[in-house]
Amino acid sequence: MSPPPPPLGRPRKKDAQLFDPALCDTELIDVRTQFTQGRWSPVRAMLSATADDWDRRGHRLTVLAQTPAATAWAREWLLAEPESADAATLLACATVYAALRRKASPEAAEEACRTAAARQPADPTPWLALLLLSGTHGNPEGFARHFDQVRARHREHHHAHHLMVARLAEGAPGGGHDPLHEVYDFASWAAEESPADSPLAVLPVIAHSERYRVLAAAGQAPDPTDYWSGRRARQVLRSAFDWWLEWEREDHPRNRIDLNFLAHAKLCEGRPAEAAALFHRIGRHATRAPWSYPDRDPHKAFLAARTAALGSA
Repeated sequence: MSPPPPPLGRPRKKDAQLFDPALCDTELIDVRTQFTQGRWSPVRAMLSATADDWDRRGHRLTVLAQTPAATAWAREWLLAEPESADAATLLACATVYAALRRKASPEAAEEACRTAAARQPADPTPWLALLLLSGTHGNPEGFARHFDQVRARHREHHHAHHLMVARLAEGAPGGGHDPLHEVYDFASWAAEESPADSPLAVLPVIAHSERYRVLAAAGQAPDPTDYWSGRRARQVLRSAFDWWLEWEREDHPRNRIDLNFLAHAKLCEGRPAEAAALFHRIGRHATRAPWSYPDRDPHKAFLAARTAALGSA
């Protein structure tokens, strides 16, 4: 593993980079700025270069789709290039996010996704967009079908597995802490099915965080010390941390999401020194989840956690 970067130094005002969904993808950040100004040619070039790196493609398209006027600019691109699968997929993702904001109908979003899927059958991204849509405007059966469609195209799809874990964690919210809950089994299965260098090795940690979120919201939250120090929790946290030490997938576009979850869990476990090493890697690329769990201000929670961990290192 390469040595950690130097300390963070003086923070910028309000830590402006916190919670940017682009994370550390500097090319995406530059292209996004141009896209918000109506210039879609850089988007076309970036997506063409991304090719079939499906995790990166999904990350870039969903981030672009959340920008202001994304639907309008994607439509303009599609009008100029009616056969473009990239334009159709961006429009599909943008329409899904518009539907989630109640600015478009779920039916229009689903139609856009299926049109995009037909344009490029090997691409899991339109099915990822349908998965996002069905999480709010769908049923469990449809959600599972869309997940299967994503996984059939990319077995290790990072974003889709995170969405599935979050959905499964919501089962039996009033049942209290059950070590045999299906979300833990699913996460363990997905991690074991993946290659040794796959970031899905961290998925069991995500499962523990998401289940705690659900229990807390239902007024069933177990004692945090017991929850994060139990035998299963200790095992998954040790395995995930060891995976990070050995593989450290800095090349993965969503790796900071995993590191945020792992740093949060390490603090909850009572291991601030290990959390400090993770905070050095995270830098200012914080993610709202899990620092908002349960019902917290993520900005304050992240900064307080980072200060506590780095102060103990």
